[in-house]
Amino acid sequence: MSTMTEALRPGAEVLQPAGWPVPRGYANGMAASGRLVVTGGVVGWDAQEHFPEGLVAQVHQALRNIRAILAEAGAEPHHLVRLTWYVTDMDAYLDARRDLGGIYRDVFGPHFPAMALVQVVRLVEPSALVEIEATAVVPA
Repeated sequence: MSTMTEALRPGAEVLQPAGWPVPRGYANGMAASGRLVVTGGVVGWDAQEHFPEGLVAQVHQALRNIRAILAEAGAEPHHLVRLTWYVTDMDAYLDARRDLGGIYRDVFGPHFPAMALVQVVRLVEPSALVEIEATAVVPA
């Protein structure tokens, strides 16, 4: 299978097999070299562990939380190579795609790493509607 790559920054590239449709809002794959930075499952609560009301507000906070964790390692959103989203209600996610896309770009900019979206029965925190794992690679 041939691979077409798009340069994002030094040390990272989008992997896009020839002939495949170009995805919107995510990448099929990423390649990068450097220092690996990984988060645990990040929920949308604030520093006092309070959850805002609704999926969109929780995603916004979760993304800000991920950005803060990345900063602790000297990483920025453009260093992300993978996000795995766990949501408790896929229909709520699909209904909010436009709003979610806007807040995603507000927090992370126009960088779209490889992503997966999974509906789960529930999350460890009973009030959590979303949990996101992030992987970033900071060039050496």
